[in-house]
Amino acid sequence: MNSTHIPFLDLVTPHVEMEEELTKAFCDALHTAAFIGGKAVQDFESAFAEFCDVQYCVGVGSGTDALRFAFIAAGVCPGAIVLTVPNTFIATTEAISQVGAYPEFVDVDDRTYNMDSECLRQYLETECDRDQLTGRPISRRTGRIVAAIVPVHLYGQMADMDAILSLAAAWNLPVVEDACQAHGAEYFSHKGKSWTKAGSMGRAAAFSFYPGKNLGACGEAGAVTTNDPDVAQKVRMLRDHGQAEKYYHDMEGYNGRLDAIQAGILRLKLDRLPEWNQQRRDKAETYLELLSSVDGLVLPFEPSWSRAVYHLYVVRVQDREEMQNRLKGAGIGTGIHYPIPLHLQKAYRTLGYREGDFPVTERIAPEILSLPMYPQLMRTQQEAVARSVKECLAAVGSLAST
Repeated sequence: MNSTHIPFLDLVTPHVEMEEELTKAFCDALHTAAFIGGKAVQDFESAFAEFCDVQYCVGVGSGTDALRFAFIAAGVCPGAIVLTVPNTFIATTEAISQVGAYPEFVDVDDRTYNMDSECLRQYLETECDRDQLTGRPISRRTGRIVAAIVPVHLYGQMADMDAILSLAAAWNLPVVEDACQAHGAEYFSHKGKSWTKAGSMGRAAAFSFYPGKNLGACGEAGAVTTNDPDVAQKVRMLRDHGQAEKYYHDMEGYNGRLDAIQAGILRLKLDRLPEWNQQRRDKAETYLELLSSVDGLVLPFEPSWSRAVYHLYVVRVQDREEMQNRLKGAGIGTGIHYPIPLHLQKAYRTLGYREGDFPVTERIAPEILSLPMYPQLMRTQQEAVARSVKECLAAVGSLAST
């Protein structure tokens, strides 16, 4: 029996290390009875806005809330189309549907797995007509007007935002960043001639603080970041039943507030996030050192304009199921992000997509495998992972040659 145990994700160690601090945050809420709103929420919003290099951060109940509220505040109306990618978690498209809009997809880049700006250009120029009144695209596929573009900064790496923003400007479209996996990721904007943070480049951006994220709460939490005061104010109202002030409702809204206990926890963890992100980058360098010469394995690609924060460390391998089973047998946890592209999910069968519509996404979906990645991962553990990966590929190669 193999005694090795390397979890896919370790959420125990960092919380034990911070137990005294986190307990104090909980006790502060108990002693003040400030459970909804108040200083803890305001302090976190201010600190996270500064971290993301934006003017405003509005804390909300989850990353899905953040996406939904950002879409509404950015002007997405029922019946419109919102463009995104099929290689993402369903929360991206759920939020689109929840505002009464419809997702349409463009394929991803075969190296970064993020939105391919060339596919976006082709979609806008060859699959749309331009609305004469608004200048926005109208999908020939559905006859619906396109209202926004949602690049997903997947696995902790930002999409190619200069190219996406340029196309968005040409078609009068707002960009809402799905930054739910990209806390602290950076992009070098050649247009702005500077490094820019995830969550600072679009009309608005959505973050999730689900416990497994780089910055995770001890429960559900999310935030919207923006430099637009009108977007920020609308999100504040949407999260709190449409209230401009207590019991004065300018619109119908939602119960989507960030509670004070989670805000206090996130504020404490935020101080450690830069160090944790650097540790993730260091672990990625170690994997590169250990695995770069391994045939049959495709490692993550980080372009020169990217500083990824490796929320996930995703490799590709032809016989993914065999690899995952062998790693499990060696006591090594893995994940798959994501096994079925959204356009082929049962939930979206009414959209009319079929196999072959997005070839890159469909090619990588059966191959992607997430290896253990977290700040507390030790080199000896990574060496054990690398050893098991090499042994598996050697065994599979040996079987194939017999």
